[in-house]
This record gives sequence, C-alpha cells and structure tokens, in this order.
Amino acid sequence: MFDAMVDRARHPGALRVRLDHDFCRDVADVHERAPTLALDEDLARGYQVLQRESRAQFDLLVRDGLRVEPWRGAGLPYRDSTELRREVRATRMLKLHLTRDGHGPEGDASEDHPMRAFSGVEIGGVRLCHNDVFRVVHDVLGHVAFDNGFGPRGEFKATYLHMRMYPEAAHPVLFTEQVGQICWFFFGPHLRDAGGALRAPDDPAYVPADRRPYPEQKVFAFDRHYLERFTALFTTEEER
Repeated sequence: MFDAMVDRARHPGALRVRLDHDFCRDVADVHERAPTLALDEDLARGYQVLQRESRAQFDLLVRDGLRVEPWRGAGLPYRDSTELRREVRATRMLKLHLTRDGHGPEGDASEDHPMRAFSGVEIGGVRLCHNDVFRVVHDVLGHVAFDNGFGPRGEFKATYLHMRMYPEAAHPVLFTEQVGQICWFFFGPHLRDAGGALRAPDDPAYVPADRRPYPEQKVFAFDRHYLERFTALFTTEEER
C-alpha cells in the first residue's frame, strides 16, 4: 500500500524508540510556556514546505485509491488506533475528523494558525484546511502504513517515520506540531503532582486520556537541540 512513499521512510530493521520521560517533560514545559503565535519568516517558510509536501502526499494517496470522507457524525470516527488501521486497510477509505471539530482545547479557534488556511481541497462541499490534509497523510503514512498506535510510543514512531518523508526545512514545524503536542498531552504539567511526577492511575487526581484537554495550537519554534534529542531516541536492530 503506497509502497513508493513508504519505502522512503522504511528502516532496514525493526525501529525501536526509547521513551525518555525527562525529554518528554522538558518538551511539554517548553510548549506550556511558549507564546501562542511567534511566526517569523523562517517558520513561515517551514509551514509552506509542510503544506506543499502534505498536499503532494495527499494527492498521491488519492491517486493510489484512498478515499477520504469528512466525518459528520457525533464524537470521533474511530474507537481507537486499532480500528482506524484495520478499517483503512480493509476499505481504503479514511473517515476524517475535521479540524473545525477538534483543533486545540474547547473554544480555541486558532484562526491565525497557518494550518487553518484553506488547502485547496474540497470534498463533498467540505473545504479542507491544511491541517485536515496533514491529518489524512499522517494517519495513513505514520500510523496505518507502519502499524503505530496512538500512545506516546506509537505517536513518536509515527512522527519519526512520517518526518522522513518531508524535506528538512519542514522538520522544526513538524516537531512543534507533533512532538510538542504529544508531550504536552501525555506529560504536561497539568498531569503531574506537586513534586513534578506524573500522577498514577490510582491517584484520585489522575486524568485518563479520553478526558484530557487537547493542547493549545501554538506557532513557535523549539530550539534545534530538542529535535536532535528526539531523533536520538530511535534505533534499529542493526544499530543495537
């Protein structure tokens, strides 16, 4: 399925990720403190590359037979990542949870976010923004193609592999859009106790994933060393 594109990201051996909680907390804290909008020329160019390449990937997937159906039902279109992966493989159709129905915490319109602009794609009268297009290609090329789940390990692996399909100019933007938000959702300060440790499921103040707020959609650049620390988390069988 989509072999030509997937081969660009495929490793020679099984990919392993080391989940470094200190790194995840550091990234979550930077995201928490960062301004909502700090768009400069370099960052704007990075978003343009991300948008252009995501659209090219989207067009390739559609030409290869993928059907995209904007989800109009209540809640989410899939119960979990297992159902998403199974159904997309079986039907070659992806039900897209639209950005307008879930992009950031409740009440966060984020209209100035570059990924909220119209992508040029319209399906069944529904105009897809750039983030909708990215969601499609990330779900297919990050999760379905490599069988990655929605937990922190699966999201990290999906991001690492999908990132390899983009020019380096887009990597800082992808880090903010993916890794920054993943770390905040799973390791953010709102999930820790007074001592800074993540709350355990038996803690009365523990918040399960399906009740957590989504991260605020911020436009800023992490320092380059965070991206380097992220890539250092991954090894293949040949490298061990």
